[in-house]
Amino acid sequence: MKRSKFQPLLESLLLVIIVFVLHESCIYVKYDSIFTDRFKYSTPLLYLFFYSCSLIILFILIKMKEKNIDSVGQTFLLVTSIKMGLAYILLHPILKETSELITPEKSNFFLIFAEFLTIETVVTIRMLNKKQ
Repeated sequence: MKRSKFQPLLESLLLVIIVFVLHESCIYVKYDSIFTDRFKYSTPLLYLFFYSCSLIILFILIKMKEKNIDSVGQTFLLVTSIKMGLAYILLHPILKETSELITPEKSNFFLIFAEFLTIETVVTIRMLNKKQ
């Protein structure tokens, strides 16, 4: 295993750790822990889910880059679409809630989703810019 081959996985891990610490700090400052304990999905659980998806996506992209670098972009779109479907299934119970107390949880979910989409996109772009 070459370290440079799996560099995108290490980059994503570093970015996720930084973003998680910042996100948790903001939640701690803005909301009371009693309020956030009512979330259907805790923030660490969402980070774990999305990071697991990101690892799978990046691993698939690394393998695809080895076979045919021209297909990496299309593969990225396909696996990201699948991740969006899984995220919607996870989000559906939250969307059905009509209480105003659920609004911060919806915002938290979408923020985490956007963070991971950005991280995956940046890492993929960097991967594509380093053509062999």
